[in-house]
Amino acid sequence: MNSPRTTLYRDKHNGKVMGVCAGVADYTGVNVFWVRLVALALAFSMGWPIFAYFIAGFILNKKPPYLYRDESEQKYWQGVRQSPRRTAREIKASFRDIDRRLAAVEAHYVSSNPRLTAEIERLR
Repeated sequence: MNSPRTTLYRDKHNGKVMGVCAGVADYTGVNVFWVRLVALALAFSMGWPIFAYFIAGFILNKKPPYLYRDESEQKYWQGVRQSPRRTAREIKASFRDIDRRLAAVEAHYVSSNPRLTAEIERLR
């Protein structure tokens, strides 16, 4: 998974200070309000997350402006980052469903076309 869509970025467009919390929210799919709230709570209780925030702000790359085509693509990639195996299972199930529907269309077409059925039987 070396796609730019599976990389953690800082989201300057939706961010307040450096965009780190907005980037983490985009990466995980969690609402940015909750990420900021947790970051503030950790900063006030421990202190070191303030330094981690600024280090991440300098290390992380800025999010490309056109990383996703639309919101459904963004939700898909957030699901991939959260659980790649579940996403792979969902895609396999979707392909199985498409294959089943295609087989039903083929069966309908072949059964309603006796000449095609005879040709298929002749080839066997």
